[in-house]
Amino acid sequence: MSAGKQDVRRVVIASLMGATIEWYDFFLYGAVAGIVFNKLFFPSGDPVVSILLAYTTFAIGFVARPLGGLIFGHFGDKVGRKSVLVATLMIMGVATVLIGLLPTYQQIGILAPTLLVILRLLQGIGLGGEWGGAVLMAYEYAPPEKRGLFASIPQIGLAIGLCLSSGVVALLSRLPDADFLAWGWRVAFIASIILVIIGLYIRLKIIETPEFQKVKDENRAVAVPAVEMLKQYPGNIMLGMGARYIDGVFFNVFAVFSIAYLTQLAPVKVSREVALWAVSASALVMIVTIPFFGWLSDKWGRPKTYAIGSLLLAISAYPAFGLLGSGDVTTIFLALIIPFGVIYAMCYGPEAALFADLFDPRVRYSGISFVYQFSGIFASGLTPIIATYLIEANGKQPWYVIGYLVFAALVSMVSAMAMRNRTYLSTHPDLRVAARA
Repeated sequence: MSAGKQDVRRVVIASLMGATIEWYDFFLYGAVAGIVFNKLFFPSGDPVVSILLAYTTFAIGFVARPLGGLIFGHFGDKVGRKSVLVATLMIMGVATVLIGLLPTYQQIGILAPTLLVILRLLQGIGLGGEWGGAVLMAYEYAPPEKRGLFASIPQIGLAIGLCLSSGVVALLSRLPDADFLAWGWRVAFIASIILVIIGLYIRLKIIETPEFQKVKDENRAVAVPAVEMLKQYPGNIMLGMGARYIDGVFFNVFAVFSIAYLTQLAPVKVSREVALWAVSASALVMIVTIPFFGWLSDKWGRPKTYAIGSLLLAISAYPAFGLLGSGDVTTIFLALIIPFGVIYAMCYGPEAALFADLFDPRVRYSGISFVYQFSGIFASGLTPIIATYLIEANGKQPWYVIGYLVFAALVSMVSAMAMRNRTYLSTHPDLRVAARA
């Protein structure tokens, strides 16, 4: 079953729009965790303790994501990609708006952080199911020789969502501190409802992917996709999680932890606005670099592209942190844009297709969701906490954090190179011709 150009265009737009909304909602939490939630929901006499508590709730979203990946991966492989994506968008949108309406610790006491944790869990469950479906819609509609490019387009949603979330918080930060803490930050969360309505309208118009429809038509769906995935692809799962390590660590050091570092922990501190705009500028650059490296992975091969990107990220960690503590605005922008906006995209652009290449269509939704979301617990969710601890343990110096970044990058480089002969089509050469048909 082949798809027309109009169908492909509609699917790609719907995948990008949905991913953008989900990442906006998810990163909005990270953007304010270390500058708002630490004050309003986790008051403490020690600012480092408050930041750690706020980042702990940030990490809870990553703990919930594997659960969302397993639940929605199961139904995505059994029922279809489209219906699952409508459900995940609704869950994320409702949770985000409710966070914006949540009373503070001062108003309702311990119930405030409790409700915040519950809503963060719902955000994690929603995103856990969203990512796999969004990238698969584009990947499975694409010609095999262009899957790196097509699957990278929903990945741009991360950059746009990050740009929007940090940009909106930066604009609202222009308010007086009292107003920003009282109501300004809430506007960013409540406004998410507009994006969700638009996203649902677009997503309801798409059709199921030809590759999954073929599985259904031929009665090849498996009873429990997650069990089949674990039995059939244990090596691929481990390599995928290893490759994912640097993505989660690097992103959360530079997009999340860097805001608290620049404003509260760096040798020369800068304003919240400068830190947020620097992250936004990096995300803006990624809108171009993500699809470029997705396209490049179709030419070079995804494992090779990803491995080179991991090595370059390891090399960039030391000079980047050396410049972040300078206090100079231009230098800070460059220290974020070059490693994060450009080099990081060399891994994140090909990543969706890299993971999707590893699995049979019958378990692909479950497979890529498990790899991406389960590894996110330690690769992403714990990173701001680890980075904050390492900075404190090193006397406010960044060298331990740099060492952690280099270690993660080398693990990912080795894992990606080991994938070269383990992709689904490379182990099923008889299916290559069929995949192109």
